[in-house]
Amino acid sequence: MKPMPIQRRQTNGRIFAMPLLIGVLSLIGLVAALVGDGLWNALSWIALAIPIALCGYFLLRRRQ
Repeated sequence: MKPMPIQRRQTNGRIFAMPLLIGVLSLIGLVAALVGDGLWNALSWIALAIPIALCGYFLLRRRQ
């Protein structure tokens, strides 16, 4: 039987850093979509596409 590896304790900052970043990115995208046209629409599309792309990436990575 293999010994269990020692797991390091993670802080709240490390646990919630990425979800917080994704939430802030989504909020920026939603506000940019409401603020204006042109460049604001492009910013909102990019900011809202990144969380969707990350979900797809990790979903496909998990299945492999």
